[in-house]
Amino acid sequence: MKVFTNKGNKSTSIGFGEGLLEAAEKNPNIVAIGADITHSVKVNAFAEKFPNRFFSMGIAEQNCVGVAAGFALTGKIPVFSTYAVFSALRTTDQIRVSVCFNKLHVVIGGAHAGISVGPDGATHQALEDIAIMRVLPNMTVLSPCDAFQTKQITIAALTQLNSPVYIRYGREAMPDFINASIPFEIGKGQLLKKGNDVSIIATGHLTWEALQAAYELEKENIHARVINIHTIKPIDQEIIIQAAKDTGAIITAEEHQIYGGLGSAVAEVLAQNCPITIEFIGVKDSFGESGKPLELMDKYGMTAKHIIDAVKRIRASRETEFELLG
Repeated sequence: MKVFTNKGNKSTSIGFGEGLLEAAEKNPNIVAIGADITHSVKVNAFAEKFPNRFFSMGIAEQNCVGVAAGFALTGKIPVFSTYAVFSALRTTDQIRVSVCFNKLHVVIGGAHAGISVGPDGATHQALEDIAIMRVLPNMTVLSPCDAFQTKQITIAALTQLNSPVYIRYGREAMPDFINASIPFEIGKGQLLKKGNDVSIIATGHLTWEALQAAYELEKENIHARVINIHTIKPIDQEIIIQAAKDTGAIITAEEHQIYGGLGSAVAEVLAQNCPITIEFIGVKDSFGESGKPLELMDKYGMTAKHIIDAVKRIRASRETEFELLG
């Protein structure tokens, strides 16, 4: 069994900044648009190296999207990033009409996503952005699991795609554990751990929690399969359906509302192809609050412990069903 280890805690926002800079060094058509928080979302290195390709629009996020669309229509590849509550929620109308309707190659960075933003509180904790972005036609939705993968995804979004892209990333330093030896392709989930007793399908920061849960479950002779879904849309139906057929039970884990996010996307695939028992780990129809990131993750039920509890519940439920069936 391959065991993933933490190379050191690192914010996924750093990976976004590194990916943007690396891609921009090779392509002069890449431009960046800021909304007065350039350093916070790690676009500052780009702005310092390419000042003539960086445009600060101030606190005017809807205008930023319009400008990005204009750049895309002239052949540039614009990157617009701010906090996800602003880049995905405040600008939905402009993204829908100006970017998605025209199928423009605009890369939107949703920084500080999830409840792990911590002290910033409910108003700045984007817990609905996956749901909103994935329903928009032509939009690709990406949710990397660590800083290394965020860099990979940012480069791929800028160099391999030619349509609207939303990249979700966080602020808090979290375990950095993926490396280049793990096959990566937009639209393809990653099998991180084999197992046939239950499947844990995770995205973002909760991928690490899913792995830790699986390692603990091994001690009880429960072999959990762990899948990282870094591309929410288009989702990898094949890996989900295979997991359902092989294990018969799935738990989804995400730092997002359980409605409309990864869990809903997985459930849609299963409902049409292989209906099985499923449980959802995520925020359960509530806003967040101000607090320390890891304490909030625990309070809102998004740690390895909570995933382990869900695995045991789902297994107990299945055993009861088998007994009733005789």
